[in-house]
Amino acid sequence: MSDSALDALPLFARISAVPESATDGAGPNFADLVQDFRQFGRPSVQVWEGPVRYLINEFWTSGQRQAHSLHEVSYRACFKPQLPEFFINRLTAPGDAVHDPFMGRGTTPVQAALMGRQPIGNDINPLSILLSRPRLEPPALRDVARRLDQIAWDAGKIDDPELLAFYSARTLRHIYALRSWLIERAPLDRTPDPVDDWIRMVAINRLTGHSPGFFSVYTLPPNQAVSAVSQRKINERRGQTPPDRDVKKLILKKSASLLRDGLPAPHLPALLTTGSAQSTPAIGSGSIQLVVTSPPFLDIVQYAGDNWLRSWFAGIDVANVAIAQHRTEAGWQKMVRDTLTELARVVRHGGHVAFEVGEVRNGKVLLERLVWDAAEGLPFDRLFVMVNQQEFTKTANCWGVRNNAKGTNTNRIVVLHRH
Repeated sequence: MSDSALDALPLFARISAVPESATDGAGPNFADLVQDFRQFGRPSVQVWEGPVRYLINEFWTSGQRQAHSLHEVSYRACFKPQLPEFFINRLTAPGDAVHDPFMGRGTTPVQAALMGRQPIGNDINPLSILLSRPRLEPPALRDVARRLDQIAWDAGKIDDPELLAFYSARTLRHIYALRSWLIERAPLDRTPDPVDDWIRMVAINRLTGHSPGFFSVYTLPPNQAVSAVSQRKINERRGQTPPDRDVKKLILKKSASLLRDGLPAPHLPALLTTGSAQSTPAIGSGSIQLVVTSPPFLDIVQYAGDNWLRSWFAGIDVANVAIAQHRTEAGWQKMVRDTLTELARVVRHGGHVAFEVGEVRNGKVLLERLVWDAAEGLPFDRLFVMVNQQEFTKTANCWGVRNNAKGTNTNRIVVLHRH
């Protein structure tokens, strides 16, 4: 790298050319693959800051391939399927267990299932299982259609008129009818019929959005829901009234869209749990080959608030979901340390962890450095930090200098090897 390029990295007090032998740990084959990766026409740029090696390239993009249709479920702050696909393809074999302790909408478990790996996942929010489980063993579309025909759609009764900010009276009655049907037939304390499970997942994802494909009037993107008060303000500003929507038809249409690319590959039964990432006793020690995850970021995403309407529909009391929000670097890093300690238990020797983080506070806090330091003293070799830059412009954009400007979009992944 030229001196002028180094000058463009103002967050680096000093960058030293540390030799390859100074890296902390093993995994040279994967390290070589990442460094030499040139699928999109260029090898990786290598930068050192102290003991941390950064490998910067365009490792995957939205145009690399069309993600499988089963991934088309919205959720706040989720990564693209191409991210877990990259690691699953290179670090696992069919039948291996792939885990995400912060699974969110289930991108990692679903991608694992699509590739014939065993899906393992956990999240503190019970909504995550409702979003993930149905897509691991999807029902046939004809069975979904038959089940929808059994629902007494006009029997629903409106208990909360505040929701009329989002829905017409007719649509809301149908939503209530479906909600009552699912709460009775598919309660949260037992494994439901797969068809009911699927219908609930699709309905949760059609509750609000900004197109006629959703049950609601125009509102914010479907990965978050504003309050009824805020929605009324949106309606007034846009001069809009909630229209009648055909709930049954929209569920069937979205089901067909999700299933258009086919079913997951044969795979071992999934294990999905609800609880803290720092304690997952249902997962056996040394049973996981690969972890691909992204934890809640530092004080920027309101997961509980964004999902209040989805939780209402599913019968989840959000007040009892202990989703932590870490407002200090020290608190966030302790959460990461405790999570890595548990991952050291469940990941087998020779396995890997790909720990993706985002940028907060205008790039002034480099979360990957907090993760790197949190792994100190644990049985992991800290290999490198991958920076996936989807439009490779200049290295400076990776370090908080006009980051995400002019189309630049990055992922930062701390890669660890369990020795």
